[in-house]
Amino acid sequence: MFIVDSYFIAVIFCIITMLCWGSWANTQKLASKTWSFQLYYWDYAIGVVIFALLMGLTFGSNGDLGRAFIEDLQQATTSSLGSAFLGGVIFNLANLLIVAAIDIAGMAVAFPVGIGIALVLGVLINYFAVPVGDPLLLFSGVFLVALAIILDALAYQGLSADKQQTPNKGIILSIAGGLLMGFFYRFVAASMSLDFAYPEIGLMTPYAAVFIFSLGLLVSNFLWNTVFMYRPFSGEAVTYKDYIRQGDLRLHCVGLLGGVIWCLGMSLNILASEQAGFAISYGLGQGATMIAAIWGVFIWKEFAGAPLKSHHLIKWMFISFVLGLVLIISSRI
Repeated sequence: MFIVDSYFIAVIFCIITMLCWGSWANTQKLASKTWSFQLYYWDYAIGVVIFALLMGLTFGSNGDLGRAFIEDLQQATTSSLGSAFLGGVIFNLANLLIVAAIDIAGMAVAFPVGIGIALVLGVLINYFAVPVGDPLLLFSGVFLVALAIILDALAYQGLSADKQQTPNKGIILSIAGGLLMGFFYRFVAASMSLDFAYPEIGLMTPYAAVFIFSLGLLVSNFLWNTVFMYRPFSGEAVTYKDYIRQGDLRLHCVGLLGGVIWCLGMSLNILASEQAGFAISYGLGQGATMIAAIWGVFIWKEFAGAPLKSHHLIKWMFISFVLGLVLIISSRI
């Protein structure tokens, strides 16, 4: 199978992850013009599974090192499979909460707050589980990211009541999603061998782990997303009949594309984790908060009409995020 053999390539992969994880939600913004995020999310979940399977059957099944994808799945223990699957279940609920927050408050708020919290929590959890990197630089970077989260939340408070749609609900959902999001990666990491080239028996390599994770996401969708469909936080309830009646080929393709983009980021991030360490790999990938904020502020104009103070806070939010990510990268050099 294909594996990453240098820290430099690992950082490149994490940067691509950052772009993918910060950009996939644009497909939701495009689809939300004609149907609800709950219906979009079914196609997103299917897209994640399809791409994870394709990665396993191609890059995960060729090369001299590691174990082939199918063989890796067959030898995995129940606990290893269960850990990756549980990671998908936890991620799915967290992601749905953040997607609901995007629907209410926009990308420029939901991502920096929700994914920013996930970054801070996830780095801490994964570092103490597998300590890799200089802790002073790593945690200094995490502190700056946390500061950026606070600045973004304060900027959102400056929006007029009509722009906020549902006061504070977007931030509350983002916080809840972020707290859950901080835990999913550890379960996926725990299912994998620390050595990808010569993996430990019973544990999985990245391609199998991501595929089982994707199955956890899709299967749990029948529980979590059904609740979101029939008991929405905003807007009207939707049904499975609406998915069949309202969806056309373009809408389904947009949702599938969203899942493919996200899963590409996840696959590259997990592949990078052997060289970078789980904490750094996850932390860099969740720099997606900055990418999403860029989309929300400059493309979707989610802060148009906001007071000057909010724009100043957004500027310092970007600066704080960038400095924090630089310190996180430097912690492994």
